Amino acid sequence: MLDLLEYEKDLYKQNISLIAGVDEVGRGPLVGPVVAAAVILPQNYQLTGLTDSKKLSEKKRNTFYEILQKEAIAIGIGVVDPQTIDEINIYQASKKAMLKAIANLQVKPEHILVDAMPLELDIPSTSIIHGDALSLSIAAASVIAKVTRDEMMYELDKKYPMYGFKNHKGYPTKEHLEAIKKYGVFADYRFSYGPVKAVQEKQIS
Repeated sequence: MLDLLEYEKDLYKQNISLIAGVDEVGRGPLVGPVVAAAVILPQNYQLTGLTDSKKLSEKKRNTFYEILQKEAIAIGIGVVDPQTIDEINIYQASKKAMLKAIANLQVKPEHILVDAMPLELDIPSTSIIHGDALSLSIAAASVIAKVTRDEMMYELDKKYPMYGFKNHKGYPTKEHLEAIKKYGVFADYRFSYGPVKAVQEKQIS
């Protein structure tokens, strides 16, 4: 049985208890922002079934989201818009979103556990490959980030129902690619992304 508190327990032994897990969601979509979350859980926190948000059903994610909102010590969200993604690239935008999420925590963490991406911080940090499946704190952040971004996509769906955002959340599915060919692209799109660029060039010509 995988212990999702293994990294946290190593830090507890060093008298470090305020540990923030950090993760982002939304690198792949053609539209909308990249969203990161930072979550500080109580020491030795347990939430059965919590893991990487990609492995959970939407219903499960929403349930965990509600529980974490009540039980986490602190939650910070970082959002970077599509225009900034186009300016600085998605890798840098993901980092920026993570740094914003950490800055938005109401409690200052003593250590950061981050999924895969090394961050330049004034707080000690550990970058963990597949961290969202190996650390409970990062799994919590992945759920908060995913549910937050999905909500933004539902709002966008209300404005532009013909694109099907509620189904694909902006990812380049067949349905989505057909919709942008038919209806074109608008300001919330990431114009540095290939499929969007191709449609935009057709719109201009």
